[in-house]
Amino acid sequence: MTALSEARLGDGDRRVRRVPHVRLGALGRLSERRGWAWLLLLPSLVMILAIILYPTGYGLWLGLHEMRLTRPDRDGFVGLKHFIAIADDPIFWLSLRNTLVWVVGSVVGELALGLAAALVLNKDLPGFKLAAALVLLPWFLPNVVAGNIWAMMLDPRLGVINDVLVRMGVLTTYRAWFAEPDLALAAAMAVEIWHGFPFFALLLLAALKAIPQDLYEAAACDGAKAWDQFVHVTLPQLRMIIVASVVLRVISLVNSPEILLILTGGGPGRSTQVLSLYAFLKAYKEFNFGYASALATVMFLLLMLFSWAYVRLSNVMRD
Repeated sequence: MTALSEARLGDGDRRVRRVPHVRLGALGRLSERRGWAWLLLLPSLVMILAIILYPTGYGLWLGLHEMRLTRPDRDGFVGLKHFIAIADDPIFWLSLRNTLVWVVGSVVGELALGLAAALVLNKDLPGFKLAAALVLLPWFLPNVVAGNIWAMMLDPRLGVINDVLVRMGVLTTYRAWFAEPDLALAAAMAVEIWHGFPFFALLLLAALKAIPQDLYEAAACDGAKAWDQFVHVTLPQLRMIIVASVVLRVISLVNSPEILLILTGGGPGRSTQVLSLYAFLKAYKEFNFGYASALATVMFLLLMLFSWAYVRLSNVMRD
């Protein structure tokens, strides 16, 4: 039991009641054991297992099985049947090519526009704080909202974009932007660039704020002009954040078909069908969950390969 004691102060009659002592010996001995760290990590490990590892493992398992809601009599283990079918599937290869064009074009456009916006917003000029908030607005819009907004603005009959371009003389007549096979993917890419460039702008702006001004002053003393400072000071300081943001954005674009689903649905024909949209349609239109899971597994492996190769080639981990 803990004992309460009272101590009389030397210069007065006040008494102070001391806090009860707590025996922490058992807890201290427990914290010195090697298993204590694992006990502290247990809640996080359970969450990772439930949210990440289990769904991923189930998806891999499902890719090895036949699962059709319309033909439950065919359900069962089929091994590598779906993966062999993917290798001979011309729609898969078309979707893979569209995915490469979609991802590369969108990431390059978003990175370029985001870097330009970050460089401009990095200047301490009046009103730029409000401008920074406005630049971030497209990123705050959900994909579904952004897609529907642009679908209405680019409508071939009532769209405001067509009206403005016709009045300016750029177009002679209204165009169906998402009905032309040669134009649909580029139009959807422009929408995605508008929606996604604030992601790069925000991260790059934060990185620009962290660059010491001494580097620019030293470069200016050596006679470096603005372009030389950008190439030899700014870009090297931004390399790590560029690599990380590109990897994250590529993963997001490969796995998120919402914009294309709303704007084109994969058409006209299959000119805008990407891998994620192909897997989505296989699962929720044809109810072929086994084949869709195999497609998702291939996408997962391709993303892992890209992330490893990109980080390795960028040499960012060696700095």
